[in-house]
Amino acid sequence: MNTLQAGDKVPEFTAKDQDGNTVSSSDYHGKKWIVFFYPKASTPGCTAEACNLRDNFKELKDKGYELLGISADSEKRQSNFKKKYDFPFPLLADEDKKVIEAFGVWGPKKFMGRTFDGIHRKTFIIDEEGKVERVIDKVKTKDHAAQILNES
Repeated sequence: MNTLQAGDKVPEFTAKDQDGNTVSSSDYHGKKWIVFFYPKASTPGCTAEACNLRDNFKELKDKGYELLGISADSEKRQSNFKKKYDFPFPLLADEDKKVIEAFGVWGPKKFMGRTFDGIHRKTFIIDEEGKVERVIDKVKTKDHAAQILNES
């Protein structure tokens, strides 16, 4: 797993959001943005993380950040997740894992004694030039916005 690090340029990407709209990295040129990768929509940890970001969305926006969530879920699953919890940010359906692999968040994971490949929960803070400012490797799902805001 070759995860992007601080100072790395974000690779160009295009994917569909929960409504089937095309979202590209170029949409964020000139903006500060946050990309958070999560393993699976509507699971307890992912719900806690995304709801924490939703609840602190205004504060993140006030700091100038755009927000983008990405998992390998289908558009339908992302749409249901977004509607159920009323998220004010897009969720990308990266079913072919192109964006997930470009950021280097797909790889071996351990859970309950077994190893398997999956999405690592990581967040990337990206500057207006499209460079990674910071990577949060150990996401606190219930307090994630504070992790982002306290370091910026």
